[in-house]
Amino acid sequence: MSAIKTAEVYSMAKEEGRAVWALGAQIFIKATGEQTGGAIGLIEQVAPVGIGSPYHVHHGEDEIFFVLEGELTFVSGDQQFTGTAGSYTFLPRDIPHGFKVTGGHPARFFILTTPAGFEDFILGMSDPVPSTAPLDMNKLMTLAAKHQIEILGPLPI
Repeated sequence: MSAIKTAEVYSMAKEEGRAVWALGAQIFIKATGEQTGGAIGLIEQVAPVGIGSPYHVHHGEDEIFFVLEGELTFVSGDQQFTGTAGSYTFLPRDIPHGFKVTGGHPARFFILTTPAGFEDFILGMSDPVPSTAPLDMNKLMTLAAKHQIEILGPLPI
């Protein structure tokens, strides 16, 4: 039987954590599966207007978004809704969805996943500094499949 690492108490301030750039946004890794005993992953994302995700499905985790600043538009099936500062959005696994930063200002938000693991996908897609290179779709598709994320296509908004 293998040993399971237990979580430890720790705290981070705004924009603390390992800082990386991925998918057009600055991301701070707040909590990893290693730190939380596999319970959750947590990232803080700062993204400009227009940045978002492709339309996709997580098969391994649920996602919870907490919008701290700005505005996000979420799409799932024929539903479209807006999250603004203070809002919470639950996106369960196995349900197609995506989001885009909308409104007139950049957005800052948390993405909490349960169980942990999505943060490893983000780290795999990341660079230590902003990049102007086009998105490597082969890398995205390969890494997404490894993390039980199915990319369905562009966001339909």
